Amino acid sequence: MYKLLPKSTPDHYSDFPISQKTSLAAVPAESLCEAVFAGDSFSGLEAAFGRVDGVSKTAAGYCGGTLRKPTYREVCEGRTGHTEAVKVTYDKRIISYKSLCDIFWETHDPTNKIYLEFGVGTHHRSAIFYSNEEERKQAQESKIRRQMKLNKRIVTKIIPFDSELFFMAENHHQKYHLQAKFRLCDSLGLRSTEQFVESNLACKLNGILGVEEKLIVDKLTKFLKTHQELTKQTKSACEEIILELLKDEDDEYFENPRVIEGKQNKSAPA
Repeated sequence: MYKLLPKSTPDHYSDFPISQKTSLAAVPAESLCEAVFAGDSFSGLEAAFGRVDGVSKTAAGYCGGTLRKPTYREVCEGRTGHTEAVKVTYDKRIISYKSLCDIFWETHDPTNKIYLEFGVGTHHRSAIFYSNEEERKQAQESKIRRQMKLNKRIVTKIIPFDSELFFMAENHHQKYHLQAKFRLCDSLGLRSTEQFVESNLACKLNGILGVEEKLIVDKLTKFLKTHQELTKQTKSACEEIILELLKDEDDEYFENPRVIEGKQNKSAPA
């Protein structure tokens, strides 16, 4: 049976020993590449890739259809041929296309038969969009490696990508988890769709906020320690989120200490 790995897995991938603490502006243009993936809802997929070391920015959008500049409603109606997808901009010095494909399988269940009903019963699909023959080959090889580990057939499609047919989703679909934290989002000064897409900081914070709540405190604390360039407002908003989550955990403990202790015992190393 297919088993989805923990959400925290993708941020451990990195191919080359180069720090990801540099800003997007510091990355040479020739080192930046793009990849497009579709795997169920784009909110979860965007957050998963945002956590990956070497990914500079992400964009939620619509891909694979015929109508130009479709709306979310039109895509959901299933008549345009589009699927929710995420465009990933990455630094090839840090992570490879091959590794991104391998990470892709961890973000959703690629054996879910509902994707076979794409265009009929759902607008969601599992797909890797390739831009050239080398990417097609690497995507196919990654799919074969993954299939060998499963006892259910992968239904993911590997499809040619036309950059002119990727359309950005509406503003409120960009960095979904980050936008749910109003004070933090406001501290970044991001307003337009383009600003949310181009922000490396928004990409990383959205990735952190997309993990399970019990993991956010640790990841956000580490993020604050390694990003001294953050404004006072942003640091304060992050600290507020951490304190709120810690308070919720304390409240849960006092309400049902045995449940919390049971969780801690399960997570403790043998």
